[in-house]
Amino acid sequence: MVAWSAGLLLYRLAPAPQVLIAHMGGPFWAKKNEGAWSIPKGEFDPDSEGALDAAHREFREELGVEPPDVDWAELGTFSSSSGKKVVVFVGDGAGFTASDFTYGTFEMEWPPRSGRTASFPEVDRAEWTDLDAARDALVKGQRPAIDALAAALQELPGS
Repeated sequence: MVAWSAGLLLYRLAPAPQVLIAHMGGPFWAKKNEGAWSIPKGEFDPDSEGALDAAHREFREELGVEPPDVDWAELGTFSSSSGKKVVVFVGDGAGFTASDFTYGTFEMEWPPRSGRTASFPEVDRAEWTDLDAARDALVKGQRPAIDALAAALQELPGS
């Protein structure tokens, strides 16, 4: 069975195109940078929830703030090496300030095989970054979303 995720990819055009991405939290990602960032997203069941509704819910859960009230466009569905499908929506986040986040948490056994449970943030920071840096920072399966956004931005009037 295919696992589905949905996420919101905010972009802004000035001074140069940038996107808002989030560094994954928890001990596995703590000392990693390249390939350790993600579009704010999460899993959903397409039989019981729409992808855009799920993307909004996950943005709130991961970052602790409401997504901006902008027009959202479906950028595409991208596949990870595990087979998970990620539906990505884009919106102009020019007026969105990347601050005052209250990151959602998850629990896991830590240290491994210790029998103890620890709580960690789902993401530990989120920031605006240019498209080239985002392409390097994102997990491999989400990098094509940056290419799709760059292509879509090239089609805007005045580009």
